[in-house]
Amino acid sequence: MCTRSSTTARRFTSTSARALALAVLALAIAARLVYTQVWGTGGGHPLPWTDLTHKMGTIEFTRRVEGVYHSRGAFERLLEATMPGRVPKLPPHDWAHNQVVVIALGPRSSTGYSLRIQRVVERRRGIYVYASERTPTLGESVTPRVTYVYRLLSMPGKTKPVYVKLQGR
Repeated sequence: MCTRSSTTARRFTSTSARALALAVLALAIAARLVYTQVWGTGGGHPLPWTDLTHKMGTIEFTRRVEGVYHSRGAFERLLEATMPGRVPKLPPHDWAHNQVVVIALGPRSSTGYSLRIQRVVERRRGIYVYASERTPTLGESVTPRVTYVYRLLSMPGKTKPVYVKLQGR
């Protein structure tokens, strides 16, 4: 009686491949986390900026807006969509070198609300704008009327993304 040997798969082949794939995936995730959370947010320094809010006057942003505008035309389209037919005159701005960052909270019920820019920091991965909303206290004297709280900032750095970190409320 003759027995023939059969060919079988090598031992642990499929399990070893899975383990290797999982190890590579875990390494890729760890590398991404290190990049975004450590290296990407490192190298920070204050970025100079100018507040253009008072030069624009009242703009009635009826919803929350966080936007970055690199051209006059794009910014004018935002204003036209926000206040059709009532766009305020734009202040002088160096569109070739600077960008405009809009942070609008939408309508508020009284004059007691404000938006404060705490700091603007340029990091390796982008520009971070830290802002906080101030809300009125119960005992504070405010005028009950609809207000539109916003900030309009001009800053250099057109090649990096801008991240707005809004605190408060």
